[in-house]
Amino acid sequence: MSRAPDLPRLLDIMARLRDPERGCPWDREQSFATIAPYTIEEAYEVAEACERGDPAALKDELGDLLFQVVFHARMAEEAGLFDFNDVARAIADKMLRRHPHVFGNARIADATAQTLAWEEHKAAERRASAAATGEPQSALAGVGEALPALTRAVKLQGRAARVGFEWRELRPILDKISEEIDELRAELDAAGAPARIADEAGDLLFAEADPEQALRAACRKFERRFRRVEALLAAAGSSADAAGLEEMETLWRQAKKDHG
Repeated sequence: MSRAPDLPRLLDIMARLRDPERGCPWDREQSFATIAPYTIEEAYEVAEACERGDPAALKDELGDLLFQVVFHARMAEEAGLFDFNDVARAIADKMLRRHPHVFGNARIADATAQTLAWEEHKAAERRASAAATGEPQSALAGVGEALPALTRAVKLQGRAARVGFEWRELRPILDKISEEIDELRAELDAAGAPARIADEAGDLLFAEADPEQALRAACRKFERRFRRVEALLAAAGSSADAAGLEEMETLWRQAKKDHG
């Protein structure tokens, strides 16, 4: 019996949606480029369900993400490039290759050693790819430019750190952040060009250890506090669109005191 009996059904549904004569007009018009933003969105919704610890939502969001894979694979099959099974075979082969301690005779002591071995496997693959294409080798090779900027910043920093380009203590990091703040302030004080201000702001974000995680946490905190402000306004018979900034700022300070 198949371990995923509904997978062929899902593939058939996708083929029907893309059918030139009987399919869905919207699905038929899509391309790799137009579907890509939805793929990214679904991946973030999977991450959000994980952060909330919501298994029911996670199941649904994983299904939405799987559908994105099926969608891309179907379009590739129509173009004669590859199909869904090629995708599954490629990742299965990759997992076998990168886990010789499970599927071969290699021995790995612990999770830390496995992480190092995993990165070495990936590095070896990048070296082989560079040799095949004639491109110069780089520790930063393979960090996609299409990644969200914050995610790409963390990956670039991680790659550089693996070859020793990192601060190992907190103080130098704080000093670097202070330096970037001073440079941004100087541009603002001098009424610098918008491009220069944006450049310095980018340097400040890049100095953060993990700006994506930090900003996601800040978003959750902001939402928690602002909803508290709305609740306090509602209790007083008012609302955010009726209250003034001064009143909301007072309630914001109360929200911070009440809930952090």
